[in-house]
Amino acid sequence: MKTFKLVSLEVVEDDRIIEVPLTNGLIINKEDEKSTWLLEAYSEQSLYDYFKKITDENREIIVQAIITKRENDPAFFQTKITSLKKFEHHISVLFEGRLRRTKVNYSELLLESLLQNGLSGDELLREFKEKIKRKPRLT
Repeated sequence: MKTFKLVSLEVVEDDRIIEVPLTNGLIINKEDEKSTWLLEAYSEQSLYDYFKKITDENREIIVQAIITKRENDPAFFQTKITSLKKFEHHISVLFEGRLRRTKVNYSELLLESLLQNGLSGDELLREFKEKIKRKPRLT
């Protein structure tokens, strides 16, 4: 097994993305025959009802995670919530799932978005460098 720091986590719903503000996060590659990953998010208690509904429905969800460093491309996981615990001020959500392979990476999507906004030359390069570091959400 390999363990990594979970830097950012978002739930990808049909037409929206729900950001999960992390107090702390951990991601584990179990390196088993099913290629299973575990993601634990320690977050705000305000999200408890949202995750409780998903848990009660036993529904699969796609999460977008940034691992180890903010500069890394997001990875997408097909997951189910296996544990939801409420603490005094926070919640712990444990997801279990598999890595989803994506055909287009973040860099390509960002470049396409900047080109569609009419950027070119030095302005395109400057914006690309700045946004690749910050990893803003792309729609």
